[in-house]
Amino acid sequence: MTTSKTPPHLAGNFAPVPDEITVTELAVTGAIPPELTGWYLRNGPNPQEAASAHWFTGDGMVHGVRIEGGRAVSYRNRWVRTSTFETGEPVYGADGGMNLAAGVANTHVIRHAGRTLALVETSFPYELTCEPGRELDTVGPHDFGGRLRTPMTAHPKTCPVTGELHFYGYGGLSAPYVTYHCADADGELTVTRPVDVPAHTMMHDFHLTRNHVVLMDLPAVFSIERAVDPDGGMPYVWSDTYGARLGVLRRDDPYGDIRWFEIDPCYVFHTLNAYEENEGQRLVLLGMRYPNLRDGVAVSTAAHLWRWTIDLATGTVSEEQLDDRPGEFPRIDDRLTGLAADFGHATAAPVPELPQYDPAESRAAIHRYDLRRSSVDSHYFAPGRLPGEAAFAPADDRPGGPGWLMTFVYDASTDRSDLVILDADHLGREPVATIHLPRRVPAGFHGSWLPDAA
Repeated sequence: MTTSKTPPHLAGNFAPVPDEITVTELAVTGAIPPELTGWYLRNGPNPQEAASAHWFTGDGMVHGVRIEGGRAVSYRNRWVRTSTFETGEPVYGADGGMNLAAGVANTHVIRHAGRTLALVETSFPYELTCEPGRELDTVGPHDFGGRLRTPMTAHPKTCPVTGELHFYGYGGLSAPYVTYHCADADGELTVTRPVDVPAHTMMHDFHLTRNHVVLMDLPAVFSIERAVDPDGGMPYVWSDTYGARLGVLRRDDPYGDIRWFEIDPCYVFHTLNAYEENEGQRLVLLGMRYPNLRDGVAVSTAAHLWRWTIDLATGTVSEEQLDDRPGEFPRIDDRLTGLAADFGHATAAPVPELPQYDPAESRAAIHRYDLRRSSVDSHYFAPGRLPGEAAFAPADDRPGGPGWLMTFVYDASTDRSDLVILDADHLGREPVATIHLPRRVPAGFHGSWLPDAA
């Protein structure tokens, strides 16, 4: 139950659910594609005490729907039982040191080298089970056999060519504030190198291409004053003087020099994709751009799809807005990560407080960007129905081929949620299938379709 004093991040569909449940044989409207067998998993904050200082800081809870041969076999939700969840152990100790096994593991859930990992960018990942009857139980922190000694970003990227997992960690009160890592296809950590940046900034996402890693050093700067203030919220402030730049590192020379390219100040929570042109001399980066943030990483405007093109030969960067539709949570067919993808997707939900949203448009949408033709197809939801991030589920083994978009959709009229499956190639049509869940799935962050065959 909420009251007039309940913070917005704990009210409505942001409010946590109180328990863990498992329900089998879910009702379905439409027909689930028989090609789909696996788990749709999505992570998000769900504070166990129904209270947190900020939406980003609630305990992680993974929600999963099991699909087999046209059936919605089950729904289950489980907290990620980190040491913070179990004992209240903080990430930062009294001496300023970081306990990397603590944290909330509330931002993403992925699979690499046979491990299912719940992620948050302040800590180690936490491994979850996917064994029948024990799905989503917490195994414990995963530190790559003791080799990982920094946090791990919640947005690692798997190279579809090599199977490598590329990621970084950031934070701390002293340099190096950023460390880049790479794990091979078997999950062995093979690269760890510090990155020289002037300060601890919030580095939420990055870009990967066939031959390069591109880091984003943007002006959301750590504030110790906010960090020690119990009511300070997220400990970052916007800096008008820090500047913004992109750092390019060659993958075949991971300990080599990083080339930095200045760009106009902005913030990017989430990248869409990146790829190379002109025999690797031109890097094309796509992401959802905010012109700035308020202190505490609050947004004051909507994000839009932008493109940055780095010319390595001339040392220049061009910047261009590609669409005027607000959106967030961009995704592609993950099998094209770092390669040219024809299509990308983003979710748009009405936010009356942001001026870019037309108050007459009360419907949320998922947009499909045709990046070759510069056109957009959209699926609009009925008023009161709010989708989250949409993950791509392929129909066959052709990267960039046909498939479906899967997302949890909250219905305010029933205070419950559905898992909605859309035909990615015919986005404007009615859903292929709507799987009716037994309860509300609170608003959350990121997730994955994890097919059994992979």
